[in-house]
Amino acid sequence: MASVTQSSAALPPHSGFSDTIRIEPSRGLLELRLREVWAYRELLYFFAWRDVKIRYKQTAIGVLWVVLQPLLSMGVFTIFFGRLAKLPSDGLPYPVFYFAALVPWTYFASALQNATNVVVENQRVITKVYFPRLILPLSSVVSGLVDFSIAFIVLVLMTLGFRFTPAVAMLWLLVFLLLAIATALGIGLWLSALNALYRDVRYVTPFLVQFWMLISPVAYPSSLVPAKWQWLYGLNPMAGVIEGFRWALTGHGQSPGALLLASAGAVLLLLLGGLLFFQRMEGTVADLV
Repeated sequence: MASVTQSSAALPPHSGFSDTIRIEPSRGLLELRLREVWAYRELLYFFAWRDVKIRYKQTAIGVLWVVLQPLLSMGVFTIFFGRLAKLPSDGLPYPVFYFAALVPWTYFASALQNATNVVVENQRVITKVYFPRLILPLSSVVSGLVDFSIAFIVLVLMTLGFRFTPAVAMLWLLVFLLLAIATALGIGLWLSALNALYRDVRYVTPFLVQFWMLISPVAYPSSLVPAKWQWLYGLNPMAGVIEGFRWALTGHGQSPGALLLASAGAVLLLLLGGLLFFQRMEGTVADLV
């Protein structure tokens, strides 16, 4: 791809670049240009806030959908998996057990599906102006944090209503949230680049999300998995996130030690691989969409 010259007028103010920049394909394998993404952080904020406004434009009940969806799912899970199937809940009340899993899971599923489609949905912007394409899937993951925050407040109120007092373990919630964000971004980078190549990827994504939910401890505790297979089960990053949320909020169960380490290792590989793959596709994505 031939290098081109771009005026500094298209760059964010105080970005640290000279009057003109030369846009060239990455030459090194690990040249991720993260400094360039930071220079365009205002554009990232614009994309994320735009997604939030579009999501609730002309809706009847607005942000209540954020709470209604996991609450309805919690009710169904409590009746069928809890009361009827009598699946174990590690000593937790069924509403708390399921809602503590559904809040991070709903964020992850929504962020993943939005990140998958974001490149194709913004094809007109991509073909008209230059900016780091990494901002697009990153904005989809960031915008979902608004919905997560609202649902998380309801989750905290629920745990307090069931007389679970906050403990020092709640400080770990930030770690588990970062793990969920990195998982959604890592997989989203892979799928968004593949979706630019093969448009049927967006039809596969809902099935992938449903399958991923079945292999994650949303409807059942990970304690059902034999101890010798816990490390393998932990390669599913959302297993560590979900069990971590339950433990940090209620103090019940064991801290997800080996599970968390396996999940963190898997996320690191997924995120690094996704960044490299997306970087390779970035130079041709304008032609593909």
